[in-house]
Amino acid sequence: MRLLENQNFENQRAIIRVDFNVPLDENLQVTDKTRIEAAKPTIDYILSHGGSCVLLSHLGRPKGNDPKLSLKHIVPEVSKILGTEVQFSETVVGEKAEAKAAALKPGQVLLMENLRYHEEETAGDENFSKQLAQLGTVYVNDAFGTAHRAHASTTIIAKYFNEKKCFGELLAKEVEAIDKVLKNGEVPILAILGGAKVSSKITIIETLLDKVDHLILGGGMVYTFTKALGGTVGNSICEPDYCDYALGLLEKAKQKGVTIHLPVDVVAGDDFSNDANQQLFESSSIPDGWEGLDAGPKSREQFHQLILKCKTILWNGPLGVFEFPNFAKGTIAIGESIGEATKSGAFSLVGGGDSVAAVKQFGLASKMSYISTGGGAMLESLEGKTLPGIAALEV
Repeated sequence: MRLLENQNFENQRAIIRVDFNVPLDENLQVTDKTRIEAAKPTIDYILSHGGSCVLLSHLGRPKGNDPKLSLKHIVPEVSKILGTEVQFSETVVGEKAEAKAAALKPGQVLLMENLRYHEEETAGDENFSKQLAQLGTVYVNDAFGTAHRAHASTTIIAKYFNEKKCFGELLAKEVEAIDKVLKNGEVPILAILGGAKVSSKITIIETLLDKVDHLILGGGMVYTFTKALGGTVGNSICEPDYCDYALGLLEKAKQKGVTIHLPVDVVAGDDFSNDANQQLFESSSIPDGWEGLDAGPKSREQFHQLILKCKTILWNGPLGVFEFPNFAKGTIAIGESIGEATKSGAFSLVGGGDSVAAVKQFGLASKMSYISTGGGAMLESLEGKTLPGIAALEV
């Protein structure tokens, strides 16, 4: 892996692809600065080694030059986090942009306008990529969240830098964290997968069966397995077309020596709302008019005991409808159990939008070994796919 420490940044201008796709409120103020803070170590490293930084990012999905999605709104926050004044370029490519970049002195930072004001960015346009490459002398990719896209700034640009390209600190950590689970995890290895539908997790489950010793399934997809095994699921979310697949998966896991753990009891509601009446049922005996919305106490205890025995833990997806406080106990309990295992020496990786949101919401983030910043990129990595943004740094 080409790392920051393998590059010389003295008097070099580093083009850094960062992921500053941050949420803004109605006053265009940054409401979650996690992604900006995550890029700071890479920027600091380059500045402290005599280089200057040209930052490239997208923000949202603008249709044309949408002023609400201009990166100029985040300049004050980026300056504050980096502890240095950040300059801004209203253009991304062309003479003005190049002149602004060329004028940078060592220790200075320039943030370019939203890449996605240009359709050529997402199209991976060759000429646009070549123009972006004119902005600096070294290329650093630190945007794991977009590494699964073959866009101009994440992938195509890298070909113009031969050996003068490398992983940023964040991107390197993401790759190492995933490798720790999929390639060199300490056994027993456990994956916990939640989510509404089996159909959306097929490729991940298939890949993980070759990597893990235990697989806990939670969330709505459980009820497809329950129905496939002959249980009644009431009004629970279910994909009957995937029942045969679910049975095949259980059989495949058995052949590979992987134990799949399903909830034994569920907290059900008589309506899909926080205020629904609640009742506890065995997971295979949910009557009509009720839908499973969370893992029950017996399930939580069984999962807790299993988690404490495992040395490598991957968590992707909540165990219930955690957005409803009354049905969040399963998700909170799983997070606390993983936190306890981590404290005892296990390596824990949390990835995917909902699980990351859950650990942040319930104050569990500091108890995890690593929290991934990239939803789609993380999922594609778990599916065993090669991410174009990563492959481009390795050639």
